[in-house]
Amino acid sequence: MSTELRINDRIRVPEVRLVGPNGETVGIVPTHEALKLAQEADLDLVEIAPMGKPPVCKLMDYGKFKYENAQKARDARRNQTNVIIKEMKLRPKIDGHDYETKKGHVVRFLKAGDKVKITIMFRGREQHRPELGYRLLQKLAEDVSELGFVESNPKQDGRNMIMVLGPVKKKADAIVDVEAEKQERMAARAADQAAEQASRDATKPTEPKVRKAKRANEALDPDIDL
Repeated sequence: MSTELRINDRIRVPEVRLVGPNGETVGIVPTHEALKLAQEADLDLVEIAPMGKPPVCKLMDYGKFKYENAQKARDARRNQTNVIIKEMKLRPKIDGHDYETKKGHVVRFLKAGDKVKITIMFRGREQHRPELGYRLLQKLAEDVSELGFVESNPKQDGRNMIMVLGPVKKKADAIVDVEAEKQERMAARAADQAAEQASRDATKPTEPKVRKAKRANEALDPDIDL
């Protein structure tokens, strides 16, 4: 189905509800008069609401209108950011060190504006203790609550238990924040390097200037007592 608007001579209805170029309401006028007004203003008559009774038409520069809409669509596509779903797998009896490492990855993903799918993997007799996985997922959700929220509550999926965390910040905002943090780290590193160099320069010993002895004038008689 074509989305192209009907313009000028392609508008075949006997009358239209006309809107002026600045959005002002002209009223219901015969189509041929609306076309005449468009020609006099060097504009197009564009049918913007064909289902109206009568259809609504507007006086505008249709070429400029299409160009601006195309630009807006391109800008929207350029600014569109896709949320990526990361995955982190844990065991129900994970030790404290591994838990902190895994949690660090989850924090990094959420800060970047990505969703995180947390999977608890049960093996052997662990499958009869689903409460272990549920408590672990609850603990993780609480630990990262400032950065993410539970988008999908824990649920059993065969041998696994799954929970999805969503980022508090939108992807675009997260990208801006990550870039800002990067710039701050670079600035701090440059400042530290400058301070270190200044400290080295300040403590660097200054060598005393050695005054060169004047060479005896070869033209003088060496027997003369100076």
